[in-house]
Parts: sequence; structure tokens; C-alpha cells
Amino acid sequence: MKPFLATTILRHRRENLKKCSLRGLESREDLHFLTYPRDPIPFIEGGILLSLDAPPLSPEDRFPLFLIDGTWKYAAVMERQLPQQENWTRRSLPSHFRTAYPRKQPDCADPKRGLASVEALYIAYHILGYDTSDLLDHYYWKESFLAFNSRFLSCSTTCPESVQTS
Repeated sequence: MKPFLATTILRHRRENLKKCSLRGLESREDLHFLTYPRDPIPFIEGGILLSLDAPPLSPEDRFPLFLIDGTWKYAAVMERQLPQQENWTRRSLPSHFRTAYPRKQPDCADPKRGLASVEALYIAYHILGYDTSDLLDHYYWKESFLAFNSRFLSCSTTCPESVQTS
């Protein structure tokens, strides 16, 4: 297991905390929660912004993660507010991972790839070699998520084509 770098999570103030997949992780030392638009958005030198349309995250990406937590509509607005837009390193998660979250939002461009925030965090930590043992402890759909993605999570980072298409 590699030592992790802190992850910053920018959560929209209107995020329904009763439904928030990251609920229960606020006290973790490796996670720093900020509230949008109340808290200033920092530029994190070399920070990795998780995004759908970007090169895939790899174990070589040894930089702090920055995760936007909000509805798809709010997340798009929040991303446009990031300081030094051109200096963020954007990375995506492999497209073969699927959400277990029962999504009801029409704003998501690709609902099957639109992971819940805790699912995205779990996969990113898995790829980076960080400890994932308690990330999903408060996630209602933990068992379904792990079952949907078990064949991919058993791969070290990316799976061979035969596993991706089977």
C-alpha cells in the first residue's frame, strides 16, 4: 500500500447530505471537505481533477486528488469556477466501472459512467494503491457496487480487453 496524498472534496452547499454518498467520511484525515460557494477554491499545484473526458488515471499519477461533489448541473458550474483552469491535471476513471447508485438525474451525459462520488473516490484510491478498506462503510449501495465491479477491481489498475468486454 502506498502512502496517500490528501484529497480535497468541493461539495455544493445544496448537496442533500441525507443522500450524499460521502456522508460519514468527513472526519477522515486524508479528506478535506470544502463547501461551494462559501469556501474559497484553492488551486492545488499538480492537483488531479477527476473528470469524465480526460486521459485515464494511473498509478503513476502521484498528485493530490480534487473531487467535485454535487449534482451534474452544479458540478459543471463548480468546475468552471476553478482557479487556473489550464493548470489542473484532468484524469478520468476507466469507463468499464459502473455505478450502483440509483440515478434519477437527467443531466448526466453518460448515466452508467456517472459514478457516485464515493464510488469515484474508491476507484481512484484503488488505482493509486491507497487503502480503500473503510471508504464504503457508510455507503448504502456498497455491496451492489462491489458486485457490479468485482471483476475489474480484481485487476491491478486496468483490465485486459477480454475482461472489459465479457
